[in-house]
Amino acid sequence: MQAEGELPIDVAPPVAQGGTDLDRRLVAALERAGHVVRTLLWRQAYANGLSPIQTQLLLHLVGKAQPPRVSDLAAEFDVSLATMSDALAALRRKELVRRDRDPGDRRSHIFVLTDSGARLADELAHWSDPVTGWLGAGPEADKAATLRFLLDLIGRLHDAGVLAVARTCVTCQFFVRNAHDDPARPHHCRLLDTPFGDAALRVDCAEHQPREHEPSQP
Repeated sequence: MQAEGELPIDVAPPVAQGGTDLDRRLVAALERAGHVVRTLLWRQAYANGLSPIQTQLLLHLVGKAQPPRVSDLAAEFDVSLATMSDALAALRRKELVRRDRDPGDRRSHIFVLTDSGARLADELAHWSDPVTGWLGAGPEADKAATLRFLLDLIGRLHDAGVLAVARTCVTCQFFVRNAHDDPARPHHCRLLDTPFGDAALRVDCAEHQPREHEPSQP
């Protein structure tokens, strides 16, 4: 039984049958990397008297041009409205988040960071430093190719309905893959009217407009 204050026990789920042996090993590697990331986030959360979802919320609300409603956040985090409402209520009690009237719909509310919440979010932003520090030594080309591969995977999961929200380049109607002959900047963003390469692919774009679901190309 888990003691109060201890990190949750993260048990790797069995890898489903199907796919090649390489596919199964990739899933296992992603799960292990995910375990490391989750553990780092949990430690930072508990060190600041927060739950993991409260920490993620603070980081998510940083610099939002359009402050979200509770329904937006529930969809983003793939949790129920009740779960998200509880997490936001806890942050409001701690005076880290405030609830304002939605200027576009006076019947709804939006959520923004308080000054204290913004300061804490700035401190929490360093939770991934151990991983980014190691990544800094990796070849740029390998990191860019890995980013593209992972975003394509996210795109397929989103198209299949496994992932509710994905504001990546590859799921955006403005993204044109391999539109240019320049190998350094093969893709094109129709919104910004500019070519760019794999290293510039966005994971969470504020200008994202969903495209029609179609299989992501490798």
